[in-house]
Amino acid sequence: MKFRYFLYFAALVSACSSPVEQDAEMVAQAAPVWPDVANVTVPRNLAPVRFVVDDDMPSQAIFTAVDQCCIVGDDDGQIAIAPDDWKRLAASADSITVRIQSQDGDSHWIEYEPFAIRISADSIDPFLTYRLIEPGYEVWSEMGIYQRDLTTYDEHALLENSETNGGCMNCHTSLHNNGDTTLFHLRAEMAGTYIAHNGEARRIAPHDIDPVPTLVYPAWHPTGRYVAFSSNRTKQAFHSTHRNRIEVFDTSSDIYIYEVESQRLITCPTIHSDAAFETYPTFSPDGRWLYFCSADSLNVFAAYDSVRYSLCRVAFDADGAIIGQDVDTIYNAHTQGRSALFPRISPDGRWLLFTVADFGNFSIWHREADLHLLDLHTGQEVPADVLNSPESESFHSWSSNGRWIVFSSRRMDGLYTRPYLAHVDADGQLSKPVVVPQSHARFYQYSMKSYNVPEFSRSQSVKINIK
Repeated sequence: MKFRYFLYFAALVSACSSPVEQDAEMVAQAAPVWPDVANVTVPRNLAPVRFVVDDDMPSQAIFTAVDQCCIVGDDDGQIAIAPDDWKRLAASADSITVRIQSQDGDSHWIEYEPFAIRISADSIDPFLTYRLIEPGYEVWSEMGIYQRDLTTYDEHALLENSETNGGCMNCHTSLHNNGDTTLFHLRAEMAGTYIAHNGEARRIAPHDIDPVPTLVYPAWHPTGRYVAFSSNRTKQAFHSTHRNRIEVFDTSSDIYIYEVESQRLITCPTIHSDAAFETYPTFSPDGRWLYFCSADSLNVFAAYDSVRYSLCRVAFDADGAIIGQDVDTIYNAHTQGRSALFPRISPDGRWLLFTVADFGNFSIWHREADLHLLDLHTGQEVPADVLNSPESESFHSWSSNGRWIVFSSRRMDGLYTRPYLAHVDADGQLSKPVVVPQSHARFYQYSMKSYNVPEFSRSQSVKINIK
């Protein structure tokens, strides 16, 4: 059963109580909508959220915002409000109320408890960049780095591995959330780390170290003069009985800082030591600190579940390219008994978002991995339970205005990572996450790709050409 769209304005809001609505019986239960969009917060410039009503009955949704409303019927198995109607509703209010009505086999209508979709005036960067890859090691051969327009449902490829002789690609990041300059890493035949500016990519080739170490997990210095990298020797193993199916771990890792103009690598014992595994570097927004994760160097083959990473920082002088000698510990793995990973700091320097797992350094395969938020002004953690689920929450990044985060989560099915958005207000209060909307509500049920390392971009990137 299908319905047409109807849009009513101020004088006609009462007309939204149609005969069908007036005869509908109220039920005291939440509407069975999927994906879960009830009581989420979205930016005004996000493409419309779409959902299905999983009750096997013909349904309609009534969207109401201040002086207007819109009735949307079940169309092709989903409730898909038109973009123009969504924009009108979102522009007029800070919340949209959604009422779901379904018709049973006796042509009797029931109405579920209404829910809200909150509309934030804080805009979101219009583009999102990520890698798409099958989650199984047997079928990973087709992958690529893609960019999505968040204001629409459009996606385009920046680089696919069919253009790189089938090699693996990963570890992408842009400078200042700007799509003009992008870093990424390739393995196999075209191995190396590349910088792409306006689509033209060149391999990083430091002249002071031979052979060039593997440079991954990049993070730009705010000046654009430096990039911090981790150099890792990574292995993987497969569990036979553990709840986490795969274990990815480093047998060694160190941190380098690459000076872009001189093309030299800089390091020192505080971030490059045989006594420790150092990984996941990131700079503070003022450029004065280098944050990273550090664990005692152990025989990981014998004690993989004893490796736990502390979250540390060291001073960095950008003018002299000097790394400090004193290390501050922000999150102590020895006292906390858990492992801190992948630190990312909000653009204003206030909030530190990181992942915590029971052990190890590759949280994407750890079902217990959760996101944590630390207030760097007070040194206290802020409640972040609303972000987390029984499945893995892992890679994440900040919007350029610091009001949104995006992160990868396996919460839908425990297998595929999908990108979720959450709002962060000035006091660090987090909203319920919402999956990035697609043109069809059931898209994620049919897609067989995982979204890895989602990152916001303020501008659209052009297709990458490797020299």
